[in-house]
Amino acid sequence: MEKSQKKISRDMTIESILSCFPHKAQRLSHEITSAGLHCVGCHAATWETLEAGMLGHGMAEESIDRLVGKLNKLLEEESDHNTISMTPRAAKKYQEILAEDGKEGWGIRFEERMAGCNGFEYALDYSEKALADDQTFESHGVQIHIKKSTVGRLLGSEIDYIDSLNGSGFKVSNPNVKSSCGCGTSHNY
Repeated sequence: MEKSQKKISRDMTIESILSCFPHKAQRLSHEITSAGLHCVGCHAATWETLEAGMLGHGMAEESIDRLVGKLNKLLEEESDHNTISMTPRAAKKYQEILAEDGKEGWGIRFEERMAGCNGFEYALDYSEKALADDQTFESHGVQIHIKKSTVGRLLGSEIDYIDSLNGSGFKVSNPNVKSSCGCGTSHNY
């Protein structure tokens, strides 16, 4: 598969999807696993096509088409590797949480900490105001506060909110990450 591939099709292998679109690989991977292709030791493997993996899991043709549509829609979303951003869905969810907790107008603190089996893990928290050693990014009406010392590693990151049967919560996609643990909670550069 050529690196200039523009769209995802059902006959692409999972491996080729992730390698053709490395800037979106974390989010693509999440959509694929949320669709049910996540079991270790079962039929879906990175060398299989989306179609073979989904049919091997007993899923219908419509499910394959729906997944391909979601993946291609994700590819169409604009991303800027010179900033830190939130998806519209994440910003809306965060603003709902702020309203519920009586913290309207607060920002979000985006950090990473030494943890997990692979080096670092992300941490998100309320942030009433930026600190002296913070850099502030704005995305969809939410201020994102991060320590200036971590900007280099976090630049290009996108915070999304996922709500699925396999779990809900904020997920970070960072194009600078080179490896992550099997459970997906920690990463390294």
